[in-house]
Amino acid sequence: MDCNSNKNSSNSKRRKLLVGVSAIAVIGVIVIVYTYTTNIGSSPSSISRTYLSNTPKLIPAVAPGVAAQQSRNGQEIKHIVPLDQIVSGGPPTDGIPSIDNPKFVSVADASKFLQDSDLVLVVSLNGETRAYPLLILVWHEIVNDQLGGVPVAVTYCPLCFTAQVFNRTIDGKAVVEFGTSGKLYNNNLVMYDRLGGSLLSQALGEGIVGTHAGENLARIQFDLAYWKDWKQLYPKSMVLSTDTGFTRPYGVDPYDDYYTNDQLYFPISNIDKRMGLKEIVVGLDIGGQYKAYLLHQIESNKVINDKINNKLIALFSLYPRMVRLFNPLIDGQTLDFQYNASTSKITDKQTGSEWNFDGIAVNGQMQGKQLIRIPFDEGFWFEWLFMLKL
Repeated sequence: MDCNSNKNSSNSKRRKLLVGVSAIAVIGVIVIVYTYTTNIGSSPSSISRTYLSNTPKLIPAVAPGVAAQQSRNGQEIKHIVPLDQIVSGGPPTDGIPSIDNPKFVSVADASKFLQDSDLVLVVSLNGETRAYPLLILVWHEIVNDQLGGVPVAVTYCPLCFTAQVFNRTIDGKAVVEFGTSGKLYNNNLVMYDRLGGSLLSQALGEGIVGTHAGENLARIQFDLAYWKDWKQLYPKSMVLSTDTGFTRPYGVDPYDDYYTNDQLYFPISNIDKRMGLKEIVVGLDIGGQYKAYLLHQIESNKVINDKINNKLIALFSLYPRMVRLFNPLIDGQTLDFQYNASTSKITDKQTGSEWNFDGIAVNGQMQGKQLIRIPFDEGFWFEWLFMLKL
Protein backbone atom coordinates (compact mmCIF):
# COMPACT_ATOMS: atom_id res chain seq x y z
CA MET A 1 0.00 0.00 0.00
CA ASP A 2 1.45 3.41 -0.92
CA CYS A 3 1.84 6.35 1.46
CA ASN A 4 -1.22 8.25 0.22
CA SER A 5 -3.39 5.18 0.69
CA ASN A 6 -2.10 4.85 4.24
CA LYS A 7 -2.93 8.44 5.00
CA ASN A 8 -6.44 8.14 3.55
CA SER A 9 -6.99 5.00 5.58
CA SER A 10 -5.81 6.78 8.73
CA ASN A 11 -8.11 9.76 8.13
CA SER A 12 -11.04 7.42 7.55
CA LYS A 13 -10.33 5.66 10.84
CA ARG A 14 -10.13 8.95 12.70
CA ARG A 15 -13.54 9.94 11.35
CA LYS A 16 -14.99 6.62 12.51
CA LEU A 17 -13.42 7.23 15.92
CA LEU A 18 -15.17 10.60 16.24
CA VAL A 19 -18.51 9.06 15.34
CA GLY A 20 -17.98 6.32 17.93
CA VAL A 21 -17.11 8.85 20.64
CA SER A 22 -20.22 10.91 19.80
CA ALA A 23 -22.32 7.80 20.18
CA ILE A 24 -20.87 7.15 23.63
CA ALA A 25 -21.49 10.69 24.84
CA VAL A 26 -25.07 10.85 23.69
CA ILE A 27 -26.43 7.34 23.72
CA GLY A 28 -24.34 5.80 26.45
CA VAL A 29 -25.27 2.30 25.36
CA ILE A 30 -22.01 1.09 23.89
CA VAL A 31 -18.63 1.81 25.35
CA ILE A 32 -16.20 1.74 22.46
CA VAL A 33 -12.52 2.08 23.16
CA TYR A 34 -10.20 2.57 20.24
CA THR A 35 -6.50 2.19 20.89
CA TYR A 36 -4.36 3.24 17.97
CA THR A 37 -0.78 2.22 17.42
CA THR A 38 1.71 5.02 17.17
CA ASN A 39 2.43 4.25 13.53
CA ILE A 40 0.47 6.52 11.20
CA GLY A 41 -1.71 4.53 8.81
CA SER A 42 -1.64 1.33 10.81
CA SER A 43 -4.77 -0.57 11.81
CA PRO A 44 -6.32 -0.16 15.26
CA SER A 45 -4.44 -2.45 17.60
CA SER A 46 -7.46 -2.94 19.84
CA ILE A 47 -11.17 -2.44 19.31
CA SER A 48 -13.31 -3.56 22.21
CA ARG A 49 -16.99 -3.17 22.93
CA THR A 50 -18.09 -3.50 26.51
CA TYR A 51 -21.74 -4.25 27.12
CA LEU A 52 -23.69 -4.70 30.30
CA SER A 53 -23.43 -8.31 31.32
CA ASN A 54 -26.48 -10.53 31.56
CA THR A 55 -26.40 -10.06 35.31
CA PRO A 56 -25.80 -6.34 35.77
CA LYS A 57 -26.08 -4.51 39.03
CA LEU A 58 -29.74 -3.58 39.09
CA ILE A 59 -30.75 -0.29 40.61
CA PRO A 60 -34.07 1.22 41.65
CA ALA A 61 -35.38 3.33 38.79
CA VAL A 62 -37.00 6.51 40.00
CA ALA A 63 -37.16 9.91 38.40
CA PRO A 64 -36.22 12.92 40.55
CA GLY A 65 -39.82 13.78 41.36
CA VAL A 66 -40.66 10.26 42.47
CA ALA A 67 -37.53 9.96 44.59
CA ALA A 68 -38.39 13.19 46.36
CA GLN A 69 -41.90 11.94 47.04
CA GLN A 70 -40.55 8.77 48.61
CA SER A 71 -38.13 10.63 50.85
CA ARG A 72 -40.83 13.00 52.08
CA ASN A 73 -43.40 10.49 53.21
CA GLY A 74 -41.24 7.41 53.72
CA GLN A 75 -43.75 5.25 51.86
CA GLU A 76 -43.02 2.69 49.18
CA ILE A 77 -43.21 4.00 45.64
CA LYS A 78 -46.19 2.78 43.65
CA HIS A 79 -44.99 0.41 40.93
CA ILE A 80 -46.31 -2.43 38.78
CA VAL A 81 -42.97 -3.99 37.79
CA PRO A 82 -40.08 -5.09 40.00
CA LEU A 83 -37.89 -2.07 40.65
CA ASP A 84 -34.76 -4.20 40.42
CA GLN A 85 -35.58 -5.02 36.80
CA ILE A 86 -35.27 -1.39 35.76
CA VAL A 87 -31.62 -0.76 34.95
CA SER A 88 -29.46 2.21 34.11
CA GLY A 89 -28.90 2.63 30.39
CA GLY A 90 -25.84 4.81 30.94
CA PRO A 91 -26.97 8.41 30.40
CA PRO A 92 -28.54 10.40 33.26
CA THR A 93 -32.07 11.74 33.19
CA ASP A 94 -32.48 13.73 29.95
CA GLY A 95 -28.96 12.69 28.94
CA ILE A 96 -30.61 11.77 25.65
CA PRO A 97 -32.47 15.05 25.11
CA SER A 98 -36.06 15.05 23.91
CA ILE A 99 -37.11 17.57 21.27
CA ASP A 100 -39.63 19.88 22.92
CA ASN A 101 -39.84 22.70 20.39
CA PRO A 102 -39.79 20.86 17.06
CA LYS A 103 -39.36 22.73 13.79
CA PHE A 104 -40.60 21.45 10.45
CA VAL A 105 -39.69 21.84 6.80
CA SER A 106 -41.33 20.95 3.49
CA VAL A 107 -40.85 17.65 1.68
CA ALA A 108 -38.65 19.42 -0.86
CA ASP A 109 -36.36 20.80 1.86
CA ALA A 110 -36.32 17.49 3.75
CA SER A 111 -35.12 15.74 0.60
CA LYS A 112 -31.90 17.70 0.95
CA PHE A 113 -30.92 15.65 4.01
CA LEU A 114 -33.02 12.48 3.59
CA GLN A 115 -32.15 9.59 1.31
CA ASP A 116 -34.80 7.45 -0.39
CA SER A 117 -33.91 4.52 1.88
CA ASP A 118 -34.30 6.50 5.12
CA LEU A 119 -37.23 5.57 7.34
CA VAL A 120 -39.71 8.13 8.61
CA LEU A 121 -42.34 7.80 11.32
CA VAL A 122 -45.48 9.62 10.18
CA VAL A 123 -48.50 10.81 12.12
CA SER A 124 -51.74 12.22 10.68
CA LEU A 125 -54.29 13.87 12.96
CA ASN A 126 -57.25 16.06 12.15
CA GLY A 127 -56.01 16.88 8.68
CA GLU A 128 -52.41 17.59 9.70
CA THR A 129 -49.55 15.26 8.72
CA ARG A 130 -45.97 15.29 9.97
CA ALA A 131 -43.04 12.97 9.32
CA TYR A 132 -40.31 12.35 11.88
CA PRO A 133 -37.12 10.83 10.38
CA LEU A 134 -35.57 8.00 12.37
CA LEU A 135 -32.14 9.46 11.66
CA ILE A 136 -33.19 12.31 13.99
CA LEU A 137 -35.25 10.25 16.44
CA VAL A 138 -32.36 7.85 17.06
CA TRP A 139 -30.51 10.72 18.80
CA HIS A 140 -33.49 12.01 20.82
CA GLU A 141 -36.03 9.16 21.18
CA ILE A 142 -38.89 11.52 22.15
CA VAL A 143 -40.51 14.47 20.39
CA ASN A 144 -43.10 16.41 22.39
CA ASP A 145 -45.38 17.97 19.81
CA GLN A 146 -48.86 19.35 19.13
CA LEU A 147 -50.49 17.89 16.03
CA GLY A 148 -53.98 18.65 14.76
CA GLY A 149 -54.73 20.27 18.10
CA VAL A 150 -53.69 17.14 20.00
CA PRO A 151 -50.66 17.05 22.33
CA VAL A 152 -48.61 14.04 21.20
CA ALA A 153 -45.39 12.28 22.11
CA VAL A 154 -43.61 10.70 19.15
CA THR A 155 -41.28 8.04 20.55
CA TYR A 156 -38.69 5.63 19.22
CA CYS A 157 -36.53 3.07 21.01
CA PRO A 158 -33.69 1.88 18.74
CA LEU A 159 -32.76 -0.93 21.15
CA CYS A 160 -35.97 -2.80 20.35
CA PHE A 161 -37.01 -0.97 17.16
CA THR A 162 -40.30 0.07 18.69
CA ALA A 163 -42.02 3.25 17.62
CA GLN A 164 -45.10 4.54 19.41
CA VAL A 165 -47.14 7.72 19.34
CA PHE A 166 -49.10 8.71 22.43
CA ASN A 167 -51.60 11.34 23.43
CA ARG A 168 -49.82 13.36 26.14
CA THR A 169 -53.05 13.85 28.03
CA ILE A 170 -52.96 11.37 30.91
CA ASP A 171 -56.18 10.10 32.44
CA GLY A 172 -58.09 12.64 30.38
CA LYS A 173 -56.81 15.47 32.54
CA ALA A 174 -53.21 16.68 32.72
CA VAL A 175 -51.13 17.30 29.62
CA VAL A 176 -47.60 16.16 30.39
CA GLU A 177 -44.22 16.50 28.73
CA PHE A 178 -42.09 13.37 28.45
CA GLY A 179 -38.34 13.02 28.80
CA THR A 180 -35.85 10.15 28.76
CA SER A 181 -35.20 8.80 32.25
CA GLY A 182 -31.82 7.26 31.37
CA LYS A 183 -33.22 3.89 32.43
CA LEU A 184 -34.40 0.77 30.64
CA TYR A 185 -36.94 -1.92 31.41
CA ASN A 186 -36.45 -5.11 29.43
CA ASN A 187 -34.06 -3.38 27.04
CA ASN A 188 -36.71 -0.75 26.31
CA LEU A 189 -36.87 3.02 26.73
CA VAL A 190 -38.27 4.21 30.06
CA MET A 191 -39.76 7.68 29.78
CA TYR A 192 -40.70 9.95 32.64
CA ASP A 193 -43.28 12.67 32.83
CA ARG A 194 -41.87 16.04 33.78
CA LEU A 195 -45.03 17.06 35.59
CA GLY A 196 -45.10 14.37 38.24
CA GLY A 197 -41.97 12.29 37.69
CA SER A 198 -43.70 8.97 36.97
CA LEU A 199 -41.80 6.42 34.90
CA LEU A 200 -43.49 4.94 31.83
CA SER A 201 -42.55 2.04 29.55
CA GLN A 202 -42.47 3.07 25.90
CA ALA A 203 -43.20 -0.42 24.58
CA LEU A 204 -46.00 -1.12 27.04
CA GLY A 205 -47.43 2.38 26.73
CA GLU A 206 -48.06 2.25 30.44
CA GLY A 207 -46.91 3.88 33.64
CA ILE A 208 -44.71 1.51 35.64
CA VAL A 209 -43.46 3.58 38.61
CA GLY A 210 -44.97 6.55 40.43
CA THR A 211 -48.36 8.26 40.40
CA HIS A 212 -49.30 6.98 36.95
CA ALA A 213 -48.22 3.37 37.52
CA GLY A 214 -50.79 1.08 35.94
CA GLU A 215 -52.30 3.80 33.74
CA ASN A 216 -52.28 3.27 29.99
CA LEU A 217 -51.38 5.99 27.52
CA ALA A 218 -53.77 6.51 24.60
CA ARG A 219 -52.03 5.26 21.46
CA ILE A 220 -52.27 7.00 18.12
CA GLN A 221 -51.88 5.18 14.80
CA PHE A 222 -48.84 6.02 12.71
CA ASP A 223 -46.92 4.88 9.64
CA LEU A 224 -43.33 3.76 9.29
CA ALA A 225 -42.26 4.24 5.69
CA TYR A 226 -39.31 4.66 3.39
CA TRP A 227 -38.80 8.28 2.42
CA LYS A 228 -38.98 7.34 -1.27
CA ASP A 229 -42.56 6.11 -0.89
CA TRP A 230 -43.79 8.67 1.59
CA LYS A 231 -42.71 11.79 -0.31
CA GLN A 232 -44.51 10.52 -3.41
CA LEU A 233 -47.69 9.53 -1.59
CA TYR A 234 -47.99 12.60 0.63
CA PRO A 235 -45.92 15.44 -0.87
CA LYS A 236 -47.64 18.08 1.28
CA SER A 237 -46.45 16.56 4.57
CA MET A 238 -44.27 18.58 6.89
CA VAL A 239 -41.04 16.98 8.09
CA LEU A 240 -39.10 17.33 11.34
CA SER A 241 -36.08 19.55 10.74
CA THR A 242 -32.50 18.78 11.74
CA ASP A 243 -32.55 22.25 13.33
CA THR A 244 -33.30 20.72 16.73
CA GLY A 245 -31.24 23.02 18.92
CA PHE A 246 -28.70 20.22 19.44
CA THR A 247 -25.51 19.35 17.61
CA ARG A 248 -25.70 15.75 16.48
CA PRO A 249 -24.28 13.88 13.45
CA TYR A 250 -27.72 13.28 11.93
CA GLY A 251 -27.41 10.67 9.22
CA VAL A 252 -24.97 8.59 11.27
CA ASP A 253 -26.60 5.82 13.27
CA PRO A 254 -24.67 5.16 16.51
CA TYR A 255 -26.12 1.65 16.70
CA ASP A 256 -24.42 0.62 13.46
CA ASP A 257 -25.10 -3.10 12.79
CA TYR A 258 -27.04 -3.67 16.02
CA TYR A 259 -30.30 -4.02 14.08
CA THR A 260 -29.07 -7.01 12.10
CA ASN A 261 -26.94 -8.95 14.58
CA ASP A 262 -28.08 -11.10 17.52
CA GLN A 263 -26.46 -8.96 20.21
CA LEU A 264 -28.56 -7.42 23.00
CA TYR A 265 -26.98 -4.73 25.15
CA PHE A 266 -29.18 -5.17 28.22
CA PRO A 267 -30.97 -8.07 29.91
CA ILE A 268 -34.45 -9.21 28.95
CA SER A 269 -36.76 -11.42 30.99
CA ASN A 270 -37.74 -13.88 28.28
CA ILE A 271 -36.05 -15.27 25.18
CA ASP A 272 -38.16 -17.22 22.68
CA LYS A 273 -36.20 -18.79 19.85
CA ARG A 274 -39.15 -19.68 17.62
CA MET A 275 -38.02 -16.69 15.58
CA GLY A 276 -34.89 -14.59 15.41
CA LEU A 277 -34.58 -12.13 18.29
CA LYS A 278 -34.70 -9.21 15.88
CA GLU A 279 -37.27 -10.47 13.42
CA ILE A 280 -39.67 -7.57 12.87
CA VAL A 281 -43.25 -8.39 13.79
CA VAL A 282 -46.55 -6.57 13.87
CA GLY A 283 -48.29 -7.46 17.10
CA LEU A 284 -51.92 -7.15 18.11
CA ASP A 285 -53.64 -7.29 21.48
CA ILE A 286 -57.38 -7.70 21.02
CA GLY A 287 -59.17 -8.01 24.35
CA GLY A 288 -56.29 -9.87 25.95
CA GLN A 289 -55.72 -12.24 23.03
CA TYR A 290 -52.39 -11.76 21.29
CA LYS A 291 -51.16 -12.43 17.81
CA ALA A 292 -47.98 -11.48 15.95
CA TYR A 293 -47.46 -11.35 12.19
CA LEU A 294 -44.09 -11.37 10.47
CA LEU A 295 -43.66 -8.08 8.65
CA HIS A 296 -42.34 -9.68 5.48
CA GLN A 297 -45.36 -12.00 5.33
CA ILE A 298 -47.77 -9.07 5.48
CA GLU A 299 -45.77 -7.31 2.77
CA SER A 300 -45.89 -10.45 0.62
CA ASN A 301 -49.64 -11.07 1.04
CA LYS A 302 -50.60 -7.40 0.66
CA VAL A 303 -53.93 -8.11 2.39
CA ILE A 304 -54.67 -10.31 5.41
CA ASN A 305 -58.17 -10.91 6.81
CA ASP A 306 -58.19 -12.40 10.28
CA LYS A 307 -60.20 -12.87 13.46
CA ILE A 308 -58.79 -12.35 16.94
CA ASN A 309 -60.89 -12.87 20.05
CA ASN A 310 -64.03 -12.82 17.88
CA LYS A 311 -63.05 -9.45 16.41
CA LEU A 312 -62.40 -9.23 12.68
CA ILE A 313 -59.42 -7.25 11.42
CA ALA A 314 -57.85 -6.43 8.07
CA LEU A 315 -54.16 -5.72 7.40
CA PHE A 316 -53.07 -3.81 4.28
CA SER A 317 -49.50 -3.44 3.00
CA LEU A 318 -49.06 -1.94 -0.46
CA TYR A 319 -45.60 -0.45 0.10
CA PRO A 320 -42.43 -1.85 1.72
CA ARG A 321 -42.37 -1.33 5.51
CA MET A 322 -45.85 0.24 5.58
CA VAL A 323 -48.64 -1.70 7.31
CA ARG A 324 -52.09 -0.45 8.21
CA LEU A 325 -54.65 -2.18 10.39
CA PHE A 326 -58.36 -1.61 9.87
CA ASN A 327 -61.69 -2.55 11.38
CA PRO A 328 -63.50 -4.15 8.39
CA LEU A 329 -66.98 -3.30 9.68
CA ILE A 330 -68.92 -0.75 7.62
CA ASP A 331 -72.55 0.14 8.42
CA GLY A 332 -73.03 -3.15 10.21
CA GLN A 333 -71.56 -5.18 7.34
CA THR A 334 -68.28 -7.05 7.67
CA LEU A 335 -66.09 -6.98 4.59
CA ASP A 336 -63.47 -9.43 3.35
CA PHE A 337 -60.71 -7.87 1.29
CA GLN A 338 -58.55 -9.24 -1.49
CA TYR A 339 -55.61 -7.97 -3.50
CA ASN A 340 -55.54 -8.29 -7.27
CA ALA A 341 -51.92 -8.53 -8.37
CA SER A 342 -52.73 -7.84 -12.03
CA THR A 343 -54.43 -4.52 -11.24
CA SER A 344 -52.60 -3.73 -7.98
CA LYS A 345 -55.96 -2.94 -6.39
CA ILE A 346 -57.75 -3.93 -3.20
CA THR A 347 -61.43 -4.86 -3.44
CA ASP A 348 -63.96 -6.30 -1.02
CA LYS A 349 -65.61 -9.64 -1.83
CA GLN A 350 -69.06 -8.55 -0.70
CA THR A 351 -69.61 -5.59 -3.05
CA GLY A 352 -66.59 -5.54 -5.35
CA SER A 353 -65.84 -1.97 -4.28
CA GLU A 354 -62.28 -0.70 -4.72
CA TRP A 355 -60.39 0.55 -1.68
CA ASN A 356 -57.21 2.61 -1.43
CA PHE A 357 -54.41 2.36 1.11
CA ASP A 358 -56.10 5.00 3.29
CA GLY A 359 -59.01 2.62 3.79
CA ILE A 360 -61.34 4.72 1.63
CA ALA A 361 -63.63 3.19 -1.00
CA VAL A 362 -62.87 5.00 -4.26
CA ASN A 363 -65.15 3.04 -6.58
CA GLY A 364 -68.24 0.86 -6.38
CA GLN A 365 -71.19 0.50 -4.05
CA MET A 366 -69.14 1.55 -1.01
CA GLN A 367 -67.63 4.65 -2.64
CA GLY A 368 -66.94 7.36 -0.06
CA LYS A 369 -67.01 5.00 2.92
CA GLN A 370 -63.94 4.89 5.16
CA LEU A 371 -62.56 2.13 7.37
CA ILE A 372 -61.41 2.95 10.89
CA ARG A 373 -57.68 2.51 11.52
CA ILE A 374 -56.49 0.70 14.64
CA PRO A 375 -53.09 1.23 16.35
CA PHE A 376 -50.79 -1.76 16.69
CA ASP A 377 -47.35 -2.67 18.01
CA GLU A 378 -44.35 -3.16 15.78
CA GLY A 379 -40.80 -4.05 16.70
CA PHE A 380 -38.30 -6.82 17.27
CA TRP A 381 -39.67 -10.25 18.20
CA PHE A 382 -37.98 -10.27 21.61
CA GLU A 383 -39.69 -7.02 22.53
CA TRP A 384 -43.13 -8.19 21.46
CA LEU A 385 -42.80 -11.09 23.90
CA PHE A 386 -41.97 -8.57 26.61
CA MET A 387 -45.07 -6.55 25.79
CA LEU A 388 -47.13 -9.70 26.38
CA LYS A 389 -45.68 -9.63 29.93
CA LEU A 390 -44.76 -13.31 29.58
